[in-house]
Amino acid sequence: MPVTDLLERNHKLYGEEVALVELNPTVTEHVKRVTWKEYDLVQHMVDQPYRREITWSVFDEKANRVANMLLAKGVKKGDRVAILMFNCLEWLPIYFGILKTGAIAVPFNFRFSADEIKYCLDLAEVQVLLFGNEFIGRLESIEEEIQSRLLIYVGDGCPTFAESYHALVADASSQAPLIRLDDEDDAAIYFSSGTTGFPKAILHNHESLLQAAQMEQKHHEIGRGDNFLCIPPLYHTGAKFHWMGCLCAGAKAVILIGTSPQIILNAVSEEQCTIVWLLVPWAQEILEKLDSGELKLKDYKLDQWRLMHIGAQPVPPSLIRHWKEYFPHHDYDTNYGLSESTGPGCVHLGMENIHKVGAIGIPGYRWECKIVDEEGKLVEQGEVGELCVKGPGVMTCYYNDPVATAETLKDGWLFTGDMAMQDEDGFYFLVDRKKDVIISGGENIYPVQIENFLTAYPKISDVAVIGLPDKRLGEITGAIIQVIPGMECTEEEIEQFCHKLPRYKRPKRIIFADVPRNATGKIEKPALRRKYGAEKLVEQQNRG
Repeated sequence: MPVTDLLERNHKLYGEEVALVELNPTVTEHVKRVTWKEYDLVQHMVDQPYRREITWSVFDEKANRVANMLLAKGVKKGDRVAILMFNCLEWLPIYFGILKTGAIAVPFNFRFSADEIKYCLDLAEVQVLLFGNEFIGRLESIEEEIQSRLLIYVGDGCPTFAESYHALVADASSQAPLIRLDDEDDAAIYFSSGTTGFPKAILHNHESLLQAAQMEQKHHEIGRGDNFLCIPPLYHTGAKFHWMGCLCAGAKAVILIGTSPQIILNAVSEEQCTIVWLLVPWAQEILEKLDSGELKLKDYKLDQWRLMHIGAQPVPPSLIRHWKEYFPHHDYDTNYGLSESTGPGCVHLGMENIHKVGAIGIPGYRWECKIVDEEGKLVEQGEVGELCVKGPGVMTCYYNDPVATAETLKDGWLFTGDMAMQDEDGFYFLVDRKKDVIISGGENIYPVQIENFLTAYPKISDVAVIGLPDKRLGEITGAIIQVIPGMECTEEEIEQFCHKLPRYKRPKRIIFADVPRNATGKIEKPALRRKYGAEKLVEQQNRG
């Protein structure tokens, strides 16, 4: 059953109930408010956070309009339609509209540079791109190279090189298109970079999407009365598939724009949210503000908040112990996953297992796990090996990349590239990474990409990029730079040069030192990690 059937079911059963709220406290609107003054109603204008909402019926009808608009434009089953937008109320109806056509939805990371957008459009063979106002400049710079595609602008003031989304959907039918969808049909492509920094296109079918939705509802016991606060970007599998637990239950969700502690607590309080998924830095900042007294729990209505869970990076046990001091009634869960496993949940801690904080957990709903050595053989319990997972959420393949697919998928098992061990109680713990990847604040950063960029600087002889421990982000990017003999180089000029990189990829620490290489010319990164206190970094984080 495709997840679009769940949306249509919710339309029929809960049509006039609110499905989605968009809340942006960083923007205010001047609105009319009615209040009581003694025995009279009084109307007055006030400033309040920008807020929009839609019901389940409107959600479904908007998705139908998107689908019928795309079909009228010639989109066919199996075509690729990309989304390049910040979180907003239109995002999910557009995503579901694409699915309803039988086309493949292709969410783009909104941090992509113009070159990365072009690369991913080509990699996934995208025919249609829906994009928001924030990306006009990036697309203008590659307009000539992408003009063969249909470009649809979602916003006001449509640029000349695109067509207006609002004008197109206004003329489209709100009736469901008659397109048959099966579990095996291709549904979505997500991007995950390899260790070279070049993205891979990960193809999932409709079975994967339904598995993620049903698993999320089961893991967190989501019911009709729940209200999920969605903060991370919807292009990310974690945000979208955590929300799909609400889709299964017919429960409400709030899409929040903003990540400050006050914005988060205000949203939980004012919207009466019951479930919140946080990244480690956001949870740490909330605790810091509570510790300092800048925020006080008594100022908020938080009794209904029942579950806080964290994903996308290792979670220090000390953080959860500290959290429970302020929120002793909260359930807690953490999830492990990859885009290749339809995001988080193939391994999860479980709300009943808070005594095992530090572990990534046990196999998720309908998942299997094993740990193998370099030859693919099972290791003894307690020994370290590569974590492998198997279940209905495993990707179909890397799109148009049979070699990479064969390296990662073997007999239905997904080889994750993460090194793990299983304790005597059956819980899995991450120990290290087989892949050369840095995870900083939940974002994957690939060292080779940054190394290649830095080698273009004329004063640099050699460079190595590694992850360094950081209390807030788990890891930060460290660049060990070897300067050409006889030249002088400063941190300031390297930082200025790196402004050409997206902010999240810029090195946070610059170290001037020799870069060790072995006899074959390969950077000796294990030696660098030992030297700079980053050896077995994942294990360190899990023990924090």
